[in-house]
Amino acid sequence: MDAQDVKALVEAGIENAEVTVKLEGNSCQLMVVSTAFEGLRTLKKQQLIYACLNEKIASGDLHAVTMHTFTPDEWEKKKVFGAPF
Repeated sequence: MDAQDVKALVEAGIENAEVTVKLEGNSCQLMVVSTAFEGLRTLKKQQLIYACLNEKIASGDLHAVTMHTFTPDEWEKKKVFGAPF
């Protein structure tokens, strides 16, 4: 599994997602920006992402997943202060 595979899984499962992936071994860092996150709490955003990756986590292809989730408006504000990675 490579970063493009992870990116494709998240993009397929979350509408209008812009996904950045850093993958080191089976540890993954994600940054996901999507209009699908509008009005959702952080936990629900994370659950949407985990739903895309559950099969790979269960198989051991992915072990540790760290994620940063933003709506487009949140991301515009965050960019002013610097991206999380």
